[in-house]
Amino acid sequence: MISMFRNFFQSKIGLPIFILFLVVVALAFAASDISGSSTFGGLAGDEKIASVGDETLSAAEIEAAANNALRRARADNPTLTMPEFVAGGGLEGELELFIDRYALGMFAQDHGLRAGENLVNSELLQIGAFLDFNGNFDQTAYERALRDQNLTDAILRRDIGDGLLAQQVLRPALGSARMPEAMARQYSALALERRIGDVGLIPSVAFAPENGPSDEALAAYYAENTEDYVVPERRTIRFTGFSPANVDAEITPTPAQIAERFEENAAQYAATELRAISSFVAPTQASADALVARIRGGVSMEAAAAEAGFQVSSSEAIDRAAMAAENTPALAQNVFASEEGSVADPARGAVGFVIARVDNVENIPARTIGDVSDEISVQLQNEAREQAMIDMSDQIEDMVESGTSLTDVATQFGLEVNVIENVLSDGRQFGSFEQGIAPQLRPIVDTAFQMDESSPQLAELVPGVQFLIFDVSDITESSAPPLDEVRDQVSFAWTRAEGNKLAGEAANRILEAVRGGTSLSEAMRTENSALTQIENINLTRSDLLADQSQRVPAPLVLLFSMASNSTKVLEEANNLGWFVVDLDRIEVDPIDEDSDLIANTQARFAEVLASEYNNQLSRAIRAEVGVERNEEAIETMRKTLSGES
Repeated sequence: MISMFRNFFQSKIGLPIFILFLVVVALAFAASDISGSSTFGGLAGDEKIASVGDETLSAAEIEAAANNALRRARADNPTLTMPEFVAGGGLEGELELFIDRYALGMFAQDHGLRAGENLVNSELLQIGAFLDFNGNFDQTAYERALRDQNLTDAILRRDIGDGLLAQQVLRPALGSARMPEAMARQYSALALERRIGDVGLIPSVAFAPENGPSDEALAAYYAENTEDYVVPERRTIRFTGFSPANVDAEITPTPAQIAERFEENAAQYAATELRAISSFVAPTQASADALVARIRGGVSMEAAAAEAGFQVSSSEAIDRAAMAAENTPALAQNVFASEEGSVADPARGAVGFVIARVDNVENIPARTIGDVSDEISVQLQNEAREQAMIDMSDQIEDMVESGTSLTDVATQFGLEVNVIENVLSDGRQFGSFEQGIAPQLRPIVDTAFQMDESSPQLAELVPGVQFLIFDVSDITESSAPPLDEVRDQVSFAWTRAEGNKLAGEAANRILEAVRGGTSLSEAMRTENSALTQIENINLTRSDLLADQSQRVPAPLVLLFSMASNSTKVLEEANNLGWFVVDLDRIEVDPIDEDSDLIANTQARFAEVLASEYNNQLSRAIRAEVGVERNEEAIETMRKTLSGES
């Protein structure tokens, strides 16, 4: 697990990314019940999962780490479940990560390495989330971020310190990852290695029985291979939606209502003056006064700012109140007291003193009720429609919670019910895997697979705008269908399997004949005159790996792992047949002394060697620090997360 840190130190951005990783780990700690007061399945939250030196990893810590890791994994695989995550090694991976993290920090401290408070502070200053817009550390933002994540200053500092210690320990191991030239030459020769031979195909179809299976044979085959025909759980989802279009659109405001709204917002319709400015900030009052004097003396604002090392920025035209809110009341006062094209007196800003030029003055005349009557009418209609939507959604929610069926709700409000059958948990439709539920409905699938039949729920797809009522009308559990429903598929599979058995026997006879001195082509013809599929191979290893986007065929993989002048058989997947692979000879061209291939090989293997060095270092650190795993507690956690207990 230590090897995962290697990549962080191989680029200029490695250290910030590494620190960000540590912050994520710290947040994972904060999200868990690290007090040890919780319980987890058959484990207490403070029960020891493992010990590293004199420190203990608790069940609560590892549980939280597994849950956080699952959430991250679902970003790439939304349907991933905790049992699948555990089965794929996720729990073990998180445990190993924690053990290595603790061991590294402990090892570094035992050997005199330190990450003092000042060093940790310097790293905190590099985390953008804790800086203000001027790049200075913002204590308020820092404390707010800690509160938002229920994180303490001590926990975050511990994780950053561990990261700095890991950096000190790992860099020497990474720096020595270089393959010796003599070894690189041997590996480089493999790329030039040429293999010459033949690959013959013995297809199962050539030996398949002409007559189909008996009922007894078919039933027996199906019983042995039932898992191949298991159909995943699928559900029928019914839904209906409603939006403002379903609300009575004839909501016409009265003249009195329009007049009342006009009076309420009189200031909005009064005459308004807008001003657009260009500005920059000087650090002191004296420097600001001097720069204003230069600009008023004839130097352009942009030139004066550039000479002083500042940059001018421009803003759109806004009124006085908005300018005061965005900047300061003092700046707004000075700007609105100046003429168009002039430079206002400097005003104290949030940081330094603002020098502003009035670029444009726009006067908007007052508007009468006649001017804005239509605008207000539309506004009132929209508000009434939004309120009607809220009332409608509240009424539907009450009906749903009281047990009213989806069809009854749809009937009462004149809504159309849509049905999607055979929906799988990943949103596709069984039997038509290239199709699936519409993207806008995808968020309801996870919920639908946790619902009981005929228990509608209300979902808000677009807040305040689009709502959905849905239920599950039919649930088909994951199971293998009766044989009669898949008889044709099973019969075909039986025929192919029986043919594959006979093809395997033929392949072994051909193998013995070739090993006895008969050519592959002659041995295949002798076995069966229809066996003519032979491919002559003459490839180097570099040819084989030239197209990284293509998977190397299994027979070629075998060919490049065999000894010269040898023959082997290989079964094709899915009972499709057998390959007879005959390697005639291996040729290797000499490598020039100044070949770039050697240096390229050294560069490629540097990463492999670094990983190996780090793995060895990790094992050595664990042995020195002392690691003890509580296998019984780990197994209990594994079973609980997997749903086995």
